[in-house]
Amino acid sequence: MTTACANYPGGQLPSNVHLLAQTPQLRALMTMIRDTNTNRNDFIFYSDRIIRLLVEEGLNYLPLVEQQIETPTGLPYHGVAFQGKICGVPIIRAGEAMEKGLRECCKGVRIGKILIQRNEETAQPELYYSKLPSDIAERYVLLLDPMLATGGSAIKAIEVLLETGVHEDRIVFLNLLAVPDGIDAVLARFPKLRIVTADVDPGLNDKKFIVPGLGDFGDRYFGSSH
Repeated sequence: MTTACANYPGGQLPSNVHLLAQTPQLRALMTMIRDTNTNRNDFIFYSDRIIRLLVEEGLNYLPLVEQQIETPTGLPYHGVAFQGKICGVPIIRAGEAMEKGLRECCKGVRIGKILIQRNEETAQPELYYSKLPSDIAERYVLLLDPMLATGGSAIKAIEVLLETGVHEDRIVFLNLLAVPDGIDAVLARFPKLRIVTADVDPGLNDKKFIVPGLGDFGDRYFGSSH
């Protein structure tokens, strides 16, 4: 099933890219975090609300198993339960802003870390640091990064996950804002991966910033420059 998206070529997102329902509430939240006049405290507050929505939606794409339980009335209820274990992996540093929302939705979730930085000489993303649970290959991974621009950092982080034994189809990539170039770059390499995003912008400017965008998410959220 594809999702309509005016900013994606052809007007339809790929079937494994999931756009949050563009409700009036979400549009108001996105307006707040895009506004250059929004102060840091409000930026954090409204970003956290969107992140919570992203995590909740991302969990919908994890497998479930049938489960029957007994209610306090003594009668059975035929429900479902999550199958398998979950791990959240933020791409440092902006991705760390999404940890709180994940922890609020998934009690006791394991967290890994990946740091990718751009090599100034080659202009290519390079792995600088990773710390992942020893059993991550057995887990479903929610990869966290607020912005999907060129896709370079995401591709490198996904390569790291695959090298540790994580299955491509067990990765769900969550971000607040994406562009078609980044989506296409990631899916060209990893067609079984799922992407969940809150909004899609038309593209990048000559400095590779998302436009109209929302600025540098990490700087605005954490209140400091690199």
